[in-house]
Amino acid sequence: QVQLVESGGGLVQAGGSLRLSCAASGRTFSSGAMGWFRQAPGKEREFVAAINWSGSSTYIADSVKGRFTISRDNAKAKDTVYLQMNSLKPEDTAIYYCAASSFVVRSRITYANAYDYWGLGTPVTVSS
Repeated sequence: QVQLVESGGGLVQAGGSLRLSCAASGRTFSSGAMGWFRQAPGKEREFVAAINWSGSSTYIADSVKGRFTISRDNAKAKDTVYLQMNSLKPEDTAIYYCAASSFVVRSRITYANAYDYWGLGTPVTVSS
């Protein structure tokens, strides 16, 4: 049973920073990818960032490029992926979901349906 548990969300003022964490348990994703998606009220879930299993390749949505970075730590007993969010804007307000895939090709890494496992989400609210 795979579990993804997100943490680090909260309320922050515009221009501030937050660091989200996602810990995976139940299996390791040595050949897949982990990513972050977000869903704002009344909007569809959208891709934010993804990282391959080795951490050598990252993918960032244009809307957050230059402000968000993704990283992962496979050295711990649990796979952990981080989303560092800087210069936050009110439009970044959303529920942020961690996702994991046991196998995904590069061309599909930004698609939500390419991921097998999802966390319950952590809310991020950016006040103006």
